[in-house]
Amino acid sequence: MQIDVVNNNNEKVGAIDVRDEVFGGRVNSGLIWESVVRQNAAARQGTHMTKTRGLVSGTGKKPWRQKGTGRAQVGEARNPLWRKGGTVFGPVPRSYEYKLPKKVELGALRAALATQVKDGNVIVVDALTQADMKTKTASATLKRLGVTGKAVVIDVVLDENFARSVRNLPGVQAVASTRLTARDVMNADKVIATRSAIEKLQEALG
Repeated sequence: MQIDVVNNNNEKVGAIDVRDEVFGGRVNSGLIWESVVRQNAAARQGTHMTKTRGLVSGTGKKPWRQKGTGRAQVGEARNPLWRKGGTVFGPVPRSYEYKLPKKVELGALRAALATQVKDGNVIVVDALTQADMKTKTASATLKRLGVTGKAVVIDVVLDENFARSVRNLPGVQAVASTRLTARDVMNADKVIATRSAIEKLQEALG
């Protein structure tokens, strides 16, 4: 399979050969789902918390004697059965992050890239560099490449001027090829990658 390579003005300057088993193989949507759910879980703050009987404000004194009053036995006003008492087994701050096998993550990324290639949403450029650090310049470059909505820009080593310039563009994300995930790819309408980034991804996913 061949993908056209263009320059920053969207003019064809060549082509790159990609392996069918990496960019044109069978799409395993289950792997993509697992990887996206894993990354979403890792992004959760997990700061939820309720007060236990030890944290609720109030006295720890026994309200009345144990026997002889005709009332139910109770030890303190902060017990969970009473109004404004502590919560039993409530949520506590924790991390939702977990890991998936490396083969699953690589398979998910391979499937995500294959999906975008089949849909014609992958644009390969010879280089993504910028002389000045201006959002207006980066926006004009992306517009020439046909990017109008969400996009992920991939390079082996991100050009500092270009990467900083796209920070203010809504929906545009610049990612190094070694840190690319399936969620980054599937969350974009267009995937803009340099020739060197495609070669590195093909080597890592092959």
